[in-house]
Amino acid sequence: MSHAQDERHPFLDDLTADAELTSSVLRGSVIGRGEIRLAVNAVGTFYASQTPTFLQTVGSRLFLEYEAVLTSGEKLTAVVVVDHASDGSVPRVSVRMSPLGSVLSLAAHLRQTLSGQLPEDLFL
Repeated sequence: MSHAQDERHPFLDDLTADAELTSSVLRGSVIGRGEIRLAVNAVGTFYASQTPTFLQTVGSRLFLEYEAVLTSGEKLTAVVVVDHASDGSVPRVSVRMSPLGSVLSLAAHLRQTLSGQLPEDLFL
């Protein structure tokens, strides 16, 4: 997810040191603030455009939906669920994407970009 320099990111700015990210484009969880930033920022480079379609907080969870067009021209929809702790920090983030073809394309780009920087068993 991209954002302007002067805006707070919906979750990156508040990640705990041991935060966990799960996603449709990964086999397992990414653990740690730096590793999550690396993965999220890499995914953002594959987006030609990104349009938020829904943003709502329910209790301690933030729900964000968006539509994106990949640089390859494929369309993608995503639902992001951000869990907030009582102090406002973010220990968990879940990102679910569809359709499958776009997910697999994005996963392949992610593997190519981050191979060697994140554990190989995370990639599809």
